Amino acid sequence: MSNLNDKYTENSLVTKGDMRRTFWRSFALQGCFNYERMQNVGFCYSMLPVIKRLYKTPEEISAALKRHLSFFNTTPQVVSFITGACIALEEKNKKSEGGFDTSSITALKAALMGPIAGIGDSFFWGTFRIIAAGIGCGLASQGSILGAVLFLLIFNVPHYLARYYGLKLGYKSGIGFIESVQASGVIELSTNAAKIMGLCVVGAMIASMVTLSTPLVLTMGQTTVEVQGIFDQILPGILPLGLTFGIYELLKKGFKTTTIMFGIILIGIVAAFFGVL
Repeated sequence: MSNLNDKYTENSLVTKGDMRRTFWRSFALQGCFNYERMQNVGFCYSMLPVIKRLYKTPEEISAALKRHLSFFNTTPQVVSFITGACIALEEKNKKSEGGFDTSSITALKAALMGPIAGIGDSFFWGTFRIIAAGIGCGLASQGSILGAVLFLLIFNVPHYLARYYGLKLGYKSGIGFIESVQASGVIELSTNAAKIMGLCVVGAMIASMVTLSTPLVLTMGQTTVEVQGIFDQILPGILPLGLTFGIYELLKKGFKTTTIMFGIILIGIVAAFFGVL
């Protein structure tokens, strides 16, 4: 029996050590990813310290493991919020001594993984990753090692904070927190703000990192016209912008990235041979 000072909160059955181990285990969420139940094994692995703390008989442990081996899939960076909520319900189940409906634990996971994934994808895949890549690639192209360092820091500092405090918030608030912020419109507002910020960074990356120009010169009598000069008068950077939108349209139509990449290389070689690019 652990010392009362080790309890996570005053009325907790789990300890600070259990929560700490759960936090570190959450990083292995996709360590055994499969196409039948996605991240279920990784999620169950993160719950093991708590399951072993709460349940002592093989039957109880087996039932808990089966609960957390059900289908599960969400954004890894924010999974700990769901983990914390499940810990709170597992603890409630233990305290009730059989008077708790354990199917509500699986239902909670199913209810939370969609909204949580929406938040996590918008912020981490749609915002922080793009900002980190934009800053990192800009510095790396100048030969600075800060490019790699800042890329990792800009993405992972918010990631670690969200994972750490998400576990605490999920344990204390659970689904009530999600319902309250959804009702207040905070999630929608934050998601839209994250999308706008991500689009701004993408626009800046196009202008600073995509390079495309033409050396083509048209001769009309004694007059020569540089085609690139005409493009610059219409809109500076119009060729890189057009190339970016063209690639985006191909991706929307289902073309593979490798096919597009080899196509760009081939077109570049041919265009350079004829003096077009």
